[in-house]
Amino acid sequence: MRSMYGVKETPDLAVDLFGMHFPTPIGLAAGLDKNAAAVEGFSSIGFGFMEVGTVTPLGQPGNDLPRLFRLPPDEALLNRMGFNNEGAQAMAKRLSALKNRRIPVAVNIGKNKVTPNEEAYKDYQSCIQTLFPYGDFFVVNISSPNTPDLRNLQYGSELSSLIGHIMDEMRIQSERFGQSKHILVKIAPDVTDAELESMVEALASSGISGIIATNTTIGREGLKHPNAKETGGISGRPLRSRSTEVISRVYKQTGGKLPIIGSGGVFSAADAYEKIRAGASLVEIYTALIYEGPEVNRKLHAGLRELLRRDGFNHITEAVGVNHR
Repeated sequence: MRSMYGVKETPDLAVDLFGMHFPTPIGLAAGLDKNAAAVEGFSSIGFGFMEVGTVTPLGQPGNDLPRLFRLPPDEALLNRMGFNNEGAQAMAKRLSALKNRRIPVAVNIGKNKVTPNEEAYKDYQSCIQTLFPYGDFFVVNISSPNTPDLRNLQYGSELSSLIGHIMDEMRIQSERFGQSKHILVKIAPDVTDAELESMVEALASSGISGIIATNTTIGREGLKHPNAKETGGISGRPLRSRSTEVISRVYKQTGGKLPIIGSGGVFSAADAYEKIRAGASLVEIYTALIYEGPEVNRKLHAGLRELLRRDGFNHITEAVGVNHR
């Protein structure tokens, strides 16, 4: 797979962030390898990093089938998977068995469907306790639209309390294993400007290492395919502009001091570069891989190098947030 689809690392696109080395700035978003069952495969097709999960403490079946739909004319996917996964213990077993880890692997953690929001922090803590030795960094998912009331955890005192509990657990595990690991929070695109500002303010002061912007959208504006009537979150092209707007707002509010991973609607190098210029240090794809196959990473890598040369940059980090300067 590496000989067919691998991407040769180049100095201008390799990124050092969160104390880790990312061979390229393009990663695989969460939701595709929910159980860390294909880490070696995805690590071999040109990604610079990947997320596994979302994983919950206990395995759960997720929502009823059908729950995943293509919208080809919209270059979009619609899903209402509902955190279907085999549970944290099963993921820990798989990750512990990996002999060679070629790229950083982030563990995306969530809560079980039956866990009430007031006890959600216990689920996130449980995932960290089980998986801390095996994730290179962690992502808190409080923004999926497919688990009832999950997005309510993004706001006000619920957000501050949840992140406080999570950071406490990260400190406990860091002391236990003698190493610190970074944790990011993935946010939703379907928020008002005031809600986003409040959310970012709380996150920036919480001690987290970064933000992933954004998860899928429940918006349906401009969609043509009949599958748009289905319940669930939309990924792909319709999300591109809004996710870039959120990236830009987060970068501006934090003065570029809180690293951002951009996710949503990246199909081309121009799409990825747009997010980088808006403030993303790294970028993720999902839907583009489904529609275009693993060749997409070579296309993105080559295209980004051309765009850097066009704009007179020697390294990708020089372009991060340049729209704000």
